[in-house]
Amino acid sequence: METVVFTMGHFYAILGAAIAFLFSGIGSSIGVSIAGQAAAGVTAEDPSKFGKLLPLQLLPATQGIYGLIIAFFVFLKIGLFGQLVALTTEQGLFLLAACLPMGIVGMMSAVYQGKVAVAGIVSVGKRVEMFGKAMTMIAMVETYAIFALVISVFGVFMAPIA
Repeated sequence: METVVFTMGHFYAILGAAIAFLFSGIGSSIGVSIAGQAAAGVTAEDPSKFGKLLPLQLLPATQGIYGLIIAFFVFLKIGLFGQLVALTTEQGLFLLAACLPMGIVGMMSAVYQGKVAVAGIVSVGKRVEMFGKAMTMIAMVETYAIFALVISVFGVFMAPIA
């Protein structure tokens, strides 16, 4: 069995994985925290609404999960958990580019989803029957994170790597 040397291609692929996870994770932590601040305020006024507010706060966390999925797919693609696959610089850059949609869109959509979640939390705080409508509005932002996930998954799996 031939030993594969770690190359700049591997570096770029791992950098892409890191970007996908770190950026979407940062966005998720910001989105969840701003929604959590609003939920804490509403819960202080009416603790019985906690169960309705928690899902609204948690929705911006999904982008970080999507980024983690992309990072794992890259690690699997390059054989990081087993036998390293030989990678050229161009192949590593291809994987880096494939990770960018999830990293960038994941970060931005999580932050904006958190802001929409704040509005939803406030509306549920005033009228609990607004929960479904608030969830729908928050989920609309999620659509773009899912688009980015799909594009990044296709990019990683279509990368011309044996």
